[in-house]
Amino acid sequence: MAKIQAIQAREILDSRGIPTVEASLWLDNGMAVTTAVPSGTSTSRRETVELRDKQDDRYFGQGVLKAVQNVNEILAPKLKGMDPSQQQQIDRMMMELDGTPNKSRLGGNAILAVSQAVCKAAAAMYMLPLYEYIAKKYQLVREALFIPTPIFNVINGGKHGAGNLDFQEFHVIPSSRFPFNEALEIGAEVYHAIEQALINNNAIHSVGVEGGFAPNLFTNQDALELILEAIKMTRHQFSHDVFLGLDVAASTFYRGGKYIIKDRSHGYSTKDFIEYYKDLNERYHLFSLEDPLFEEDWEGWKQLTQDLGKDTMIVGDDLLSTNKELIGKAIQSGACSAVLVKPNQIGTISETVEVVMLAREAGWHVIVSHRSGETTDSFIADFAVGVGADYTKFGAPARGERVVKYNRLLQIEGVLAASQSLVANQQQRSKTSG
Repeated sequence: MAKIQAIQAREILDSRGIPTVEASLWLDNGMAVTTAVPSGTSTSRRETVELRDKQDDRYFGQGVLKAVQNVNEILAPKLKGMDPSQQQQIDRMMMELDGTPNKSRLGGNAILAVSQAVCKAAAAMYMLPLYEYIAKKYQLVREALFIPTPIFNVINGGKHGAGNLDFQEFHVIPSSRFPFNEALEIGAEVYHAIEQALINNNAIHSVGVEGGFAPNLFTNQDALELILEAIKMTRHQFSHDVFLGLDVAASTFYRGGKYIIKDRSHGYSTKDFIEYYKDLNERYHLFSLEDPLFEEDWEGWKQLTQDLGKDTMIVGDDLLSTNKELIGKAIQSGACSAVLVKPNQIGTISETVEVVMLAREAGWHVIVSHRSGETTDSFIADFAVGVGADYTKFGAPARGERVVKYNRLLQIEGVLAASQSLVANQQQRSKTSG
């Protein structure tokens, strides 16, 4: 088997113009791979630590030269000569070298860059597409591989917008009955219809950090009404072909024990906010609710899941932070019904896969997600297919760092369709000849 010969990291820029880590890995058989890690804007306090230089004279303290140095001078020498297919062993070794519970010494960004590079290198060594290698290695997909249903972030608010809306993301979600290429078509058509609806209403139609529009609306409910207006402008039927969802990011507006949003002059208690969600669900048939409550409000999450979880996915992101201990707690308490999976929240591929396994065992939905600060690396698209995610969340169907992931899913869909067609033809010929 090929061995790791060298690893070299460097500082690059993400889609927001903020530094992040890219790493190249060479095997001793001449193969080489390169990967880059994303970074979040809205982050949970429980996430693994991104190591930043905090030198005000460059990138306003956001540089990652320390993380790059940790890859090149600490991790790379230790991993030289190792078999890249030993992902768990390599990830464990890096965590031991770091020695902290949140990867704060070497940096989660440094460790994940190497972990992703190792995964890519192993796929290259076996001459397999990355998604197929992941599927074969972890065997989380029991039947044929498939493309997850996309969740499109079409209106950006909160930290992703321009201070215009409290809720962070407004989603359109095509029905899972559509193949991916048709679901992408639906998402793109609704996205463009939203732009036209904004123009028709003399509203701002610039975009936020994830490619969704950041309009000057008065309330969060106005955004939902606008999306409904846009859907009516297309050939797609609301609540049949396409559904609505929200990433509320409620921790960002939870103050003094109240949820403070524009839709009401005084704040909501947890009980009142749950009633508010029930009302929204009656009007808009919400398919998913992500981070609907404060990340420490465990009792509220449990109550909301009991009240709405039968028909609506209650998705934990800040609450869970791709952390298996927190997911175990949520499973035991019934605090949600789906998990948002982000490798850079936990810092290694091995730990991310463990989270997917745990969610699967609980019967939860799995949503594999990008981050707001993205790169043109499409690793996360292959990962989503390889682990059999039910849904992906890659932002709007616009901006290169988002579109590259959707286009990668199109490529994989084409390969899988051709492969399945070939198998079907071979089976038919076998029956005929028999």
